[in-house]
Amino acid sequence: MKISPRAPWIAGLAVAALALVPATASAGSQRTAAPHADAAAASAATTTAASVDAYYAPAEGKTGAALKTALHDIIKTQSKVTYDGVWNALKVTDQDPANPNNVILVYSGRSQSKSSNGGGANDWNREHVWAKSHGDFGTATGPGTDLHHLRPEDVTVNSTRGNKDFDMGGSPVAEAPGSFTDANSFEPRDAVKGDVARMLLYMAVRYDGGDGFANLEVNDKVDNGSAPAIGRISVLKQWNQQDPPDAFEQRRNQVIFDQFQHNRNPFVDHPEWVNSIW
Repeated sequence: MKISPRAPWIAGLAVAALALVPATASAGSQRTAAPHADAAAASAATTTAASVDAYYAPAEGKTGAALKTALHDIIKTQSKVTYDGVWNALKVTDQDPANPNNVILVYSGRSQSKSSNGGGANDWNREHVWAKSHGDFGTATGPGTDLHHLRPEDVTVNSTRGNKDFDMGGSPVAEAPGSFTDANSFEPRDAVKGDVARMLLYMAVRYDGGDGFANLEVNDKVDNGSAPAIGRISVLKQWNQQDPPDAFEQRRNQVIFDQFQHNRNPFVDHPEWVNSIW
């Protein structure tokens, strides 16, 4: 299970590292600096790959239920964020790479001012991708505040999604181009279908009923209501393959690990583990 130095998520880290290199006054000095920037990015990616390998070492060689248990034991060790603290955390985890004053809304794809969070119709608020009623954990510190499944979203779009399960089809969602919804399901835009799948599968591994919260599981149904379950797993598996982790999702995972919860979403680092478990 060793991570290849050419893995896509490492390439994403290298790109992120290059993006942090300050611009210089002239094109000539930029050309001189570029090789050093490349070397620094490659070194950072190699170091990160080694530390991620070490993080997942207890899961090495496992598949199926044994892999799921091993990953749970790894990621359950985490710091917790309060529900109020989620506001400021999302301003960091979901920052627009092209505009540090904005966040990217998960379903809408819109870049919006960090300061426009709240309850107004065009504000953004805290979307629980694993709907908080599915297991009745509300906004309790733990699953209700876990940044690995909380994302900024337009208030109106968040309301439209409600607590619906995820599936294909329906009518277009206003203010969320490429998203669709019907009476009992929601389909996000193509660019975040895999993100949604990996967030839900993280929750199903992290929360197994052993820490005072419900045992969250994915199934192949919609209309799960208040049951501690969400679907459809057959569609989520397709989305995981269709939309592999990109640089934004990889950076988000790293920021949550480095600055907030100090645990990782294993399916962002190893999307192939989805099929190993389900």
